[in-house]
Amino acid sequence: MKTASSGTLKPMVLEVENNQWLKWARELAALAQSGLAYQTNPFEVERYQKVRAVAAEMTAALFSTTPQKIQDVFEAQCGYATPKLDVRAVVLKDQQLLMVQETADGQWTLPGGWVDVGESPSSAVAREAREESGYLVRPTRLLAVYDRDRHEYPPHPFQIYKLFFLCELCGGEASPSVETCAVRFFTRDEISILKLGKVNATDLTRIFALAQDPGFPADFD
Repeated sequence: MKTASSGTLKPMVLEVENNQWLKWARELAALAQSGLAYQTNPFEVERYQKVRAVAAEMTAALFSTTPQKIQDVFEAQCGYATPKLDVRAVVLKDQQLLMVQETADGQWTLPGGWVDVGESPSSAVAREAREESGYLVRPTRLLAVYDRDRHEYPPHPFQIYKLFFLCELCGGEASPSVETCAVRFFTRDEISILKLGKVNATDLTRIFALAQDPGFPADFD
């Protein structure tokens, strides 16, 4: 059960200029990661490691944390660098939307998290919904694919694509987990007053509309 946040990192509110610095730091980290995945020359490996260290220092300064913490995060990544996938389950019951409250910060969000290696996005969203809410669901339609950077979310060290799946409720019962302390269905009006975490109010409004009209094509970007 992996959530789509760094957990130990609390990003500051970045100005436009700092957002550009974060993009540069990400690009450096990605170049270093991809280079280390394919390079065997020891001198080139050392150069890529130095580039990764610079990217870690830049990112740490923006997130008010230590370079070593960012370095540890970067070193855990391997292979060719690509955006990460965050899946979210959109489950409706009597025109109410399933939400979970996260233990870490008390904020509400749609059940979901990272897609694991070897796992399809649809199976990942069903697993995350079960683990975080206790409900058994079946993904039926892809509602949206969003680049997190373009949708007014707090800065993150990695680029993330958020995939929202409409899911049919198949069974189970509300059951909080290690990562969630509450599970509830909310009306649209109730959602508007919640303190939201890994999904924002603008996206929720759009997702609600997409879920209620089967004629809408999947939204993207």
